Amino acid sequence: MSFDPAIYKVSITAEWQKSAAGWHRWIPLINAWLEDITETMLDEAAVTVGSRVVDIAAGDGGQSVAAARRTGPSGEVLATDIAAEFATITTEVAARESLSHLSAEVMDAESLHGIDDNRFDAAISRLGLMYLPNLHGALREISRVLEPGGRFAAIVFTSPEHTPFFSLPSRIIRSHRGLPAPDPTLPGPFSVGAPGLLLSKFEAAGYRDVRELIVDAPLRFDSAAQCVQWRREASGTVQQMLEGMEESAKSEVWEEIEKALRQYETPSGFESPCQLLICSGQA
Repeated sequence: MSFDPAIYKVSITAEWQKSAAGWHRWIPLINAWLEDITETMLDEAAVTVGSRVVDIAAGDGGQSVAAARRTGPSGEVLATDIAAEFATITTEVAARESLSHLSAEVMDAESLHGIDDNRFDAAISRLGLMYLPNLHGALREISRVLEPGGRFAAIVFTSPEHTPFFSLPSRIIRSHRGLPAPDPTLPGPFSVGAPGLLLSKFEAAGYRDVRELIVDAPLRFDSAAQCVQWRREASGTVQQMLEGMEESAKSEVWEEIEKALRQYETPSGFESPCQLLICSGQA
C-alpha cells in the first residue's frame, strides 16, 4: 500500500489526541530528562530576553514554557501543534504558570496559516520534525515566519540502536503482530536522525549557517516497570499498534517488554541510553 500523507496526518493526529492527557501526566519526568538539551536548543535558536518564538509540533508545551521563562514577559512564545488537545493543555499550563506571553494554537507545521511573514525571530521544535510527511515544506514555512537572520533549532532522535527504550517495545510489538519493520524513508521517530541528514534538509530548504550537535541524554526512571507504564500511557503510536488485541494478549506483550527493558536497570534505578541530535540554521 502506498503512503498517503493526508491519511497519515489524520491517523497521527487522532493518536496524539487520544494520548495527550497521558503524555502530560508524565511531563515533569520528561522535562527533567530533556532539560539540558532543551536549554541547548534554546541557545542554538538564540532565544533570549524579549525574543519572539514559535514552537513547532509543540506537544503539551514543555519546551514552550522553558522558552517563555527565558524570553520573559517582554517576549512572545506561540506553541503550535496539529492536535487540539495539546493546544488546550498548553493554554491551561500558561495560565497556571502566569505566563501571559505564552499562547497556543492548533496548526499544521507544514502550513502555518494565520502567521504573517517575518513575525518571529526564533523557532524551536522538540522531538517533532521526524513525524512530518512534508518536512521540506515545513522547513520552508518555518523560514517564512522567521525574520531574516532568525534561527531555527530542532531536536530529533538519532537511531533505534542508540535509543532502546523507544525502539525495543515497538520491535517486540511488531514481532507479536507480524508487522514489517518500519520504512526508514517514511515519517517516524528515527526518520531524520542519521548524521548529516537533517542538516542537508535544512540546507535544501535555504537555511544558512547550519550546524548539528549529537548529545547523549540517558532516560532515567525508578525501574523498568515505571518506564513501561510511561510508554503505555503516553505513546499514541504504541496504543495504535496494539489495537484489536485481546487484553490478555496485550498484557503478555507488556510483560515481555518490561522483561527486555530490565537489562537497563542498575542498583540506582532504570537508565536507558538515548542519543539526540540538535540541528539549527539561520533563515
